[in-house]
Amino acid sequence: MSTKDAIINKLREAFLPESLDVVDESHLHEGHAGHRPGGETHFRVYIVSPAFEGKSRIERHRMINATLAQELAGSVHALAIHSYAPGEKPR
Repeated sequence: MSTKDAIINKLREAFLPESLDVVDESHLHEGHAGHRPGGETHFRVYIVSPAFEGKSRIERHRMINATLAQELAGSVHALAIHSYAPGEKPR
C-alpha cells in the first residue's frame, strides 16, 4: 500500500470525513530537505469532518498528526493540513 493510500485510509477511519483530498506534492520539493526518489514525502491534506466542530486549528492539526504519527515518524517529511468542520469556509 502506498503512503498516500495509508494516509487516506487512516483519516477516513478516524474522522469519517464529508470530503477528503490528499495530494502528493513531493515532485514540487525535488532538491529540498526530505525529498527522496520515488516521492511520497510531502503531502497536502484537505479534510472536512464533523469531528472538527468546536476545535481550534491547532487542535485539529494535533488530531491529524496523532492519527498519522507512524507516517510522520517514517517516510513523510512534510504534511500541510487544511481542516474544516462542515459549513466552514476555507481560508
